Amino acid sequence: MSWVILFSFSLAFFFVLMFLLNRFVSYMKKEQNLEIESFKDSLIDKDNPVGLRGEELEKLKQQQSEAQRHLREVIAKIPVIQKDGRFQLDEEALRQRKEAENRNGTSGSVTKDRA
Repeated sequence: MSWVILFSFSLAFFFVLMFLLNRFVSYMKKEQNLEIESFKDSLIDKDNPVGLRGEELEKLKQQQSEAQRHLREVIAKIPVIQKDGRFQLDEEALRQRKEAENRNGTSGSVTKDRA
């Protein structure tokens, strides 16, 4: 039975603190001429996470789609094989590609000189 008394006292204490906090916040808002924004207004829009407007948003979306397209093209050029359930570079295909480039006399990538 003593836990019920303790629980009711704790609830009463909690609500008194909430009441005092509410009074304090309303006093500070009035004193400093503050306006507290709603949390709903600050939620991030999944289509516009940065908060851009009109043309800026469309330009950003276009740049991102071009970057995604370029990234897909670059990734598609990398030869990979699935080994033990993991994707790994296909070293044989890379070696063959390098040999073909050397035979054609073209250099598709810049290599560093190893000292």
